[in-house]
Amino acid sequence: MSQTESHKDDAVRLSKRLAEQLQCSRREAALYIENGAVQVDGITVEHPGARVLPEQTITLEAGAKPQEVPPVTILLHKPAHYAALTPRGAEQSAQDLLTVDHWNQGNTPAPIRVLNKHFQHLECLEALPLPASGLTIYSQDRRVIRKLQEEARFLEQECIAEVQGKIVDGGLERLCNGTAIEGKQLPRIKVSWQSEQRLRFALKGIAPHEIDAMCRGVGLKLVGLKRLRVGRISMAGLTEGQWRYLMPWERF
Repeated sequence: MSQTESHKDDAVRLSKRLAEQLQCSRREAALYIENGAVQVDGITVEHPGARVLPEQTITLEAGAKPQEVPPVTILLHKPAHYAALTPRGAEQSAQDLLTVDHWNQGNTPAPIRVLNKHFQHLECLEALPLPASGLTIYSQDRRVIRKLQEEARFLEQECIAEVQGKIVDGGLERLCNGTAIEGKQLPRIKVSWQSEQRLRFALKGIAPHEIDAMCRGVGLKLVGLKRLRVGRISMAGLTEGQWRYLMPWERF
């Protein structure tokens, strides 16, 4: 056996080494690690299964507690043509933007530590169509997921539509009263002109992907769509490609 192979055989899981060092359970050790409170030779390691050697120094952050990492909800300003539901690593995946480099901390009153655990098992809620941009929601929090799944049709969504063409006579009224799509009755909504090529939609009970058909039904071509708000949560302050955490006091 070579010296290199023998060296590898000495390596053990970080959680095992920390548990022995602290005289705690492996589960507690894993929680310390997942919370970003453990360093190996001065470098933070968040994976309990990472292999460490006997000569490496393991340190625990002062005041750290072995607690579950609380679930998070992430708000992303998705660029157009980035797929919200495509797994990370795929071409043009919006989830690839969920990195520290794209994090907008804003006016968060207390420091938040970005953890690897925050980006695992995220569920995309009320996904936008591929060509659309704007507020996209990812969550691990079962309360948020349940609310948006059960109450989505009762939450107002605000979208800005970039359009081309000339609207038919009475077209704006048809958009508002739910008769823009031939043969389909939609709920009444608020639609107003922002400029000659921009319409503001305040939707309730209508999904953003239906705006394309609604515009076509009144003689307009949809060339761009941006979602600004879902319920009481907006993406104000986020530039394209940036994300932030939903704060504990914020409610949809």
